Amino acid sequence: MSDAVGAAVAERLAAGGELLDADLAGQDLSELLAEPAPQPRVFRRCDLAEADLSNATLLSATFEACTLDGANLRRAVLDGATFTGGSAARADFSYGDVSDATFDGVDLANTAWRGTMIAGAAFTGCRLVGARFDESRGLGCTFRRCNLMLAGLHGISLRGQELDGLRLDDAVLSGADLRDTVWTESRLRGALLRAAELDGADLRGADLGDFSWQDAHLLSGATISPTQAAAILGQLGIVVDG
Repeated sequence: MSDAVGAAVAERLAAGGELLDADLAGQDLSELLAEPAPQPRVFRRCDLAEADLSNATLLSATFEACTLDGANLRRAVLDGATFTGGSAARADFSYGDVSDATFDGVDLANTAWRGTMIAGAAFTGCRLVGARFDESRGLGCTFRRCNLMLAGLHGISLRGQELDGLRLDDAVLSGADLRDTVWTESRLRGALLRAAELDGADLRGADLGDFSWQDAHLLSGATISPTQAAAILGQLGIVVDG
């Protein structure tokens, strides 16, 4: 434990409950948070930028309007945790557990989720530009109204979901399971779809951008609109009438 963490704060971290407006930037909290608290820990407007929370036990913890930019959350147990507002840009969640956690309106740009259990995690209104979910584990993770530009989603399963308001420009969806998905008000401009499964997917509500006719086979099994089909065939000089 760093000497910079006062006795009162250390006691609160051990006991659980609410911690308000605490400045813990850059502190090593891994030992203090290693064991579960008698009650869920609640962080409100706390600065945890660059803090070490690796291997922390934070079951059902609450992070409200907190700063976690660059924080180390590797192997942290965040099952059922709630993140509302604030920022965790560049934070590392690798090999942790965020099962059934909720992230609402959080800046999660350039975060790392390698090997993380994300089963049942829900991301709503989050900025996830450049986030890396490659090799994450678990089913049932959901994204709604999120910016996932340049995100790495290789092999992720979103099967059967309604995908609303997603921005996936230049995202990597290679090998993703997108079967039976329904897309509304979303963007897939420049997204990599090699080996993605699209059987039964309804892409009529997605902006495919200038989708190349050479890559049209990647949409095999999906439903697209006449306008989308006309744009693809127009590259071959074929006019779709009606």
